[in-house]
Amino acid sequence: MAPSPPSLLTAPRSDADVPAYWRALGLPGLADIHVHFLPEPVLAKVWAYFDQAQEHYGQPWPIHYRDDEPTRIATLRALGVRAIPALAYPHKAGMAQWLNDWCADFATRVDGAVHCATLFPEPGVGEQVQRSLESGARLFKMHVQVGGYSPDDPLLDPAWDALERAGVPVVLHAGSAPKEGAYTGPKAVAAVLDRHPRLTLVVAHLGMGEYDAFADLVEQFPRVHLDTTMAGTDFSNRFAPLSPSYVERLGALGDRVVLGSDFPNIPYPYAHQVEALHRLGLGDEWMRKVLWHNGARLLGLEVDDA
Repeated sequence: MAPSPPSLLTAPRSDADVPAYWRALGLPGLADIHVHFLPEPVLAKVWAYFDQAQEHYGQPWPIHYRDDEPTRIATLRALGVRAIPALAYPHKAGMAQWLNDWCADFATRVDGAVHCATLFPEPGVGEQVQRSLESGARLFKMHVQVGGYSPDDPLLDPAWDALERAGVPVVLHAGSAPKEGAYTGPKAVAAVLDRHPRLTLVVAHLGMGEYDAFADLVEQFPRVHLDTTMAGTDFSNRFAPLSPSYVERLGALGDRVVLGSDFPNIPYPYAHQVEALHRLGLGDEWMRKVLWHNGARLLGLEVDDA
């Protein structure tokens, strides 16, 4: 692959700079596939966990956007995020349906929201996923480390069947960084894809911790994508830096790399994620695909928005 010409644009250094950056690329906004909105009691527990990040991760993790829900929605709109996901994920059985009901309500009451859903390996999960799909869910979230389950748990097979048939993307956090779990890593994900090769899977954080192994899956399976969440930032580079050879691979996989941010649970301004991608030096066309076109395709945004 021939190297891309260097960008003449200046990377955004603050959130106020972000809209000018995507406009200079000729884009209508940002298509961020990895944004979290949660019921307030759950969000409070998530933030309390990150408040103890020194204990969990060996470094602080201050939440940059510790604001109320209306303020967080307004922040995303000001940045130019055109569709707002509400990724939620259960940590135990019996929780997924409650989260799905909350996400459906969020999609109804928030203009421009993406109707999201989640799942957990428990009896009836296939029927639960089918109901979510029939109610309009167009993006699912799974978190292997938090949920403490394997993606290839046989209980999940009916759910994977339904999701593969529907072609609805699933954002799957399965990498082992910043904290390894009993079931993290690419092996179980590969087993799922062997059985469901047309699954539209989005590996969160580029598969942080096992970057190249997850990139192998993107090359092997036609509907597997990577999201950029936290990758290449100063924060993540301390424990999971991107090697030059991997950055070159990312350049070649440009059609399958999607913007993700982890907003609001990030320890830096949103602009730094865009800056981190810009400084990879993969060129303006790669940035256009990652910041808008790939995510817009997966989220089914209107063609005339592109």
